[in-house]
Parts: sequence; C-alpha cells; structure tokens
Amino acid sequence: MSEVKKMATREGYGNALKELAEEFPDLVVLDADLAAATKTSVFRKAYPDRHIDCGIAECNMMGIAAGLSLVGKIPFVSSFAMFAAGRAFEQVRNSIGYPHLNVKIGATHAGITVGEDGASHQCNEDIALMRTIPGMVVMCPADAVEAKAAVRAALEYVGPVYLRFGRAPVPIINDRPDYHFEIGKGTVVREGTDVTIVATGICVDSSLGAAEKLAADGISAEVINICTIKPLDEEIILNSAGKTGKVVTVEEHSVIGGLGSAVCDCLCAKLPVPVKKLGMQDVFGESGSAAALVEKYGLDADGVYRSIKAWI
Repeated sequence: MSEVKKMATREGYGNALKELAEEFPDLVVLDADLAAATKTSVFRKAYPDRHIDCGIAECNMMGIAAGLSLVGKIPFVSSFAMFAAGRAFEQVRNSIGYPHLNVKIGATHAGITVGEDGASHQCNEDIALMRTIPGMVVMCPADAVEAKAAVRAALEYVGPVYLRFGRAPVPIINDRPDYHFEIGKGTVVREGTDVTIVATGICVDSSLGAAEKLAADGISAEVINICTIKPLDEEIILNSAGKTGKVVTVEEHSVIGGLGSAVCDCLCAKLPVPVKKLGMQDVFGESGSAAALVEKYGLDADGVYRSIKAWI
C-alpha cells in the first residue's frame, strides 16, 4: 500500500504566494516576524522588495495593509491565527472590514494541531470571530492543494478575505484532475444516503475515514467538504440534508460560532433536521502532539466514527 502524501496547508499557502506573484504584480506580503513559520519566507526569498516584516506588531500590520490596499496593492497579512484574528480583531474589524478593503489575511497555526505550543496559541475561536465581520469571506482549506486554490481565489476576489491554515502535515485529498475550487461552493467528496457529514479543514480527511468505518457497519454517510464557511453553500447542505435527514458537522474549532453554527443557522431557517456538532466542546486545548490532541478531542477518524455511530 503506497504511503499517503502529506503536506501542511501553510505550505500550500506559502508556495501559492510565490507562484502567483508574477501573475499578480500588485501582490505584497506582510508578516509579523513569523515568515519562517507562516511559510511566507518562500515569497520573501523570491520577491524581497514586495515583502514587509512588520515585527511583532500585528495590530499595526493590519493598518499598514489597509493603507497599501488604498493605493492599489493586494496585501496578504500573515501571522498565527491567535494573533491575526485574536490580538488584531479590532483593527481587522475597523480598518479592513468596515471600509470593505481588499486585504487578505493568511492565518496559520490555527486549531489544536498547533500542538505543543498549548492553549495560548491554539486558536479555536477565529472562524467565529471572522464570521461576525460584515462582508468578510472566511475559508478553511482541507489540504495543501485546496490551500493554493483558495489563495488564487482570494487574489481574484475584491474585498476582505480570511484564510485559515494549519501547522501540521495533513493528507492530500484534492490532487485529482477534476478538482475545481470556487468561493462559496462546497463539494460532495463521498455520496451517501443515511447521514450527512459536513466538514472543513483537516476534518474532511478524518470524516472520510469515519465514513469508511460507518460503511462497514451498513451506514451510508455522505461527506461534504466546506472550504468556504462564509458565504456558506446552503444549496449543497440543504440537498444532502433533505436526502439523509441527519447532519453532523466536524471542525477543528469551537462548536460555538464556527462551521457547525453556520450550518445550524441554515438548517434551522430552511430545513429543520437533527444536527450533531463535533469540535472543541466549549473547552480550551492543551499542550501535546497534534496527533494526540486530535485523538483526545475525538476529531480523528475513529473519534468521528464513534460519535456518529453512538448518535444514530
């Protein structure tokens, strides 16, 4: 059996910036003294005159990005999700969101897979925070292939975008000729009839693994990859929920305000069905390896399988 190729979504982010720089000459990258970690160092090496290290001053970095966008640049601001969405929330809201500026936020090291850095750096609230900003597009790629596609889509879109990337290597699941990415569109990655699993980010892979285990028990699970959490692809969710009658959401994020909440908002208004939300259950993370934490909090394939099996 061949080994599954793995790559962190932050790697896809850094590579995409470099590859797209020539095509988009107005692209500039800002970093908060974390270029090596966010992988924007790849861009900095190739285009040093288009990279600005703002130092450990994320709030100021958002203001600089806002100014650059007003003179025709397309700035990508990069830092850990805890700082980009958390520390700099006011500046993102008031300096970027309120005037609806063409600024892209590349937030890496999101979720519990930051690992040993612990709860202080494991941002499980960023999707919720960014969803509340009017007009902000929110994306969370499932793998490095989707990360690169999301960066291109963000560059082509005019307006503020929040992109969520992870630290740990994850399986490549979208490396196929028919793969197509579009902002606001989800993808059915496995068809089923008994239960709908709506997943985002690294949890798409674990949901596919859980679906395999459920199939062995005679349960047919449909798996939907939602990269764009805002705007949400309501059509794909409603179509699947109408078929299966049961929905499970899976995310490496708090169950409060994230993908699960977005899906519940949709279904509550348009097609009420039972929903179970899997994710961080109103708790902080802790220090440990990425794999151990994903297992402990039930977000690996076995954990997702057990939760769904017990529920249905």
